[in-house]
Amino acid sequence: MRWLLNVLKAMGLFLALFVGIALLLPARQHVERHRDIMVGAERLWPLIADPKRWTAWSPWYAKDPTMRLRYSGAATGTGAEWSWHSRSQGEGRMRFESAEAPRRLDYALTFVEMGTAARGAFRLDPIEGGTRVTWSFDAELGMNPMLRWIGLGFDRLIGTDFEAGLGRLAVIAGM
Repeated sequence: MRWLLNVLKAMGLFLALFVGIALLLPARQHVERHRDIMVGAERLWPLIADPKRWTAWSPWYAKDPTMRLRYSGAATGTGAEWSWHSRSQGEGRMRFESAEAPRRLDYALTFVEMGTAARGAFRLDPIEGGTRVTWSFDAELGMNPMLRWIGLGFDRLIGTDFEAGLGRLAVIAGM
């Protein structure tokens, strides 16, 4: 019986450390990637500002082409929104909060299964011969210790997806 008590104490200590350390981890995560695409912002803007065109370049649709999508609100720009349901990519909603064609698009995300929200943006800045497209994502992880641990991998996980999406966007825009 003493061994069971020792196991329970060890598990309690582990849990306390897990939660305690998590509360010291950042409550906010930022991910950002950019790519120089050799076309003008006017050519890129329709691909970014129209949710229905995301299926051509978004990394998440490429991972699950059977993803169920539902569009609502405006067709493009501010007020455009959609929701998705996917076995591999989860369930969520995205809404374009503000659009300054063809320079900036701000969006809000809700991840239904995780009960969290995030914000992001696309910036299109002119460069010689093209446009620098910057895709960013900011998440508030709150006091949830599990989310804070998961947040440590956001830059690697989400950043890789952003790089793939920007690469596909460059290919499609160059066609």
